[in-house]
Amino acid sequence: MHVPDGFINAPTSAAAGVVAAGAIAVSLRGARRELDERTAPLAGLVAAFIFAVQMLNFPVAAGTSGHLLGGALAAILVGPFTGVLCVSVVLLMQGILFADGGLTALGVNITVMACVTTVVAYTVFRGLVKVLPHTRRSVTVASFTAALLSVPGAALAFTLIYWVGGTTDIAIGKVATAMVGVHVLIGIGEAVITALTVGAVIAVRPDLVHGARGLGQRLQLRVNGELVDAPAAPPAEKARTAPTAARTSRRTLWITGLVTSLVLAGFVSFYASADPDGLEKVAADKGIDAKAEDHAAADSPLADYGVKDVQNARLSGGLAGVIGVGVTVVAGSTVFWAVRRRRTDDVSPASTSV
Repeated sequence: MHVPDGFINAPTSAAAGVVAAGAIAVSLRGARRELDERTAPLAGLVAAFIFAVQMLNFPVAAGTSGHLLGGALAAILVGPFTGVLCVSVVLLMQGILFADGGLTALGVNITVMACVTTVVAYTVFRGLVKVLPHTRRSVTVASFTAALLSVPGAALAFTLIYWVGGTTDIAIGKVATAMVGVHVLIGIGEAVITALTVGAVIAVRPDLVHGARGLGQRLQLRVNGELVDAPAAPPAEKARTAPTAARTSRRTLWITGLVTSLVLAGFVSFYASADPDGLEKVAADKGIDAKAEDHAAADSPLADYGVKDVQNARLSGGLAGVIGVGVTVVAGSTVFWAVRRRRTDDVSPASTSV
């Protein structure tokens, strides 16, 4: 789904850049309400994990592969506003360092892969958790469905952008059919990865999962023969008495997640499918790539997810993956630390009136 330079004309790319910039500005403000001292470190880790898993292309059809987009996963784990920022950080690192996704198309990629996936996924997710039983299993089911629908949603968004500003004259109906069709299959992989990851985090630290908040069963008391809800405990008391809070420390979860990301990017990625992904395959088959341009960062030492001058392909790709995870976790953590600090400043006694 990484759109390269040359697929979309300059005016449409610029308009998409304005939309993306506006979405990031809104998300920075919204993330201040979502992030606190517990969840801010997790957000940086989520960005690094998405970067790592995006290196793991999986086969979906003959000669076609797919990979995680990550909008649904990020939105459910750390919140929709923070989720947009997580995927945007990943796309920025990929475009600048790894020549993956055009620089002039960065606004298109953020709009499609960060904004659309997050909005579609979180809307579906919130709708489902409202009607499903308030259990952890329901969160996992809702995560699966939301992720599944977010990918063809992003494919449809790209099709609309291409319809407005595509650089080749291809019947839009053919593009839509091909894009949505293959990305429904990719969405199944996205759904499996998202559900497994969300389920794993909920199993050890449900209090850190944004989409799982408020799932605790309210204690009921029998008064005059009728069951009534007991008064809710204060937040501080809830945190102190939560039975799963001490099961896995935040530091242990963070280290485990980082090590997992490093292993996936540094080792498992070598065994990923080498087939073109959904957009590349459709572009080649339909002629969308007729005016594709060379990437501005094609000479980057990490271009195409390999380290320049390292001859061994396994070592080159593994080093590039490890570097990518490291850079992404540092960049993401810096952004989210700054957002959390801004929130702290906003609620400080000096800025609060009585």
